[in-house]
Amino acid sequence: MFVDSHCHLDRLKKNDSELAKTVAAASKRKVEHMLCVAVSVKEFSDMKARVAKFDNVSMSCGVHPLHNEDVCSYSELLAQVQADDVVAVGETGLDYFYSEETKDIQKDSFVDHIKAANAVKKPLIIHTRNAHKDTINLLNEHRDPSTIGVLHCFTESLEMAKEAIEMGFYISISGIVTFASAKELQETVKQIPLERLLIETDSPWLAPVPHRGKENEPANVVDVAYFIAELRGISVTELAAATTENFYRLFSLVKKPNV
Repeated sequence: MFVDSHCHLDRLKKNDSELAKTVAAASKRKVEHMLCVAVSVKEFSDMKARVAKFDNVSMSCGVHPLHNEDVCSYSELLAQVQADDVVAVGETGLDYFYSEETKDIQKDSFVDHIKAANAVKKPLIIHTRNAHKDTINLLNEHRDPSTIGVLHCFTESLEMAKEAIEMGFYISISGIVTFASAKELQETVKQIPLERLLIETDSPWLAPVPHRGKENEPANVVDVAYFIAELRGISVTELAAATTENFYRLFSLVKKPNV
């Protein structure tokens, strides 16, 4: 069985009936659970209204670093993430690739998310791009040692992955790894310890080969798994079992399905 550790079901261009079919299609491909990740606290209630009905979907809450117009106060963030149905804080982080000019706003928001995760004892979901030094430094400065999380849709260096893993973090790989242009990432993925690896779609974006050009869906996490398994020279069964167990270990508030 597989888990999509990071998707945005509410961002799919589908009505409620179509969304239900999308979740069912993932289940049919043996994707047993999906984590729907918020990009805006302001829109969290709308996301919840769309996905909370699915037993095999969990939710996080936070503000994406590129959604600067949605930045909220620490007290508002804390009020949302302490809810029982929120299993993680984020996504949050730093993106200097697309918006270096807003780095100060991003850093302030990131620190609020780290402190909120410390307070509610839930894992962090981190988006990081071209911000290696500041991401690691802010985590070291503000993170409680017991607070862990994941660097999602990872495309950065092996050095950064190792630094995060030393903190107890996991590294999640999206469909980008299947792209012909992702040779450096592919080499990095070979070296990430299996016990620290997660897989994701980041749907509706970044559809893996052979679905390029289409809206991405959680069912496609299976294609990511097959590619990584072949890349690492292991069976997809082993890859699926490890990444699924890693998911439930990190997101411990998510209930495993009854088998």
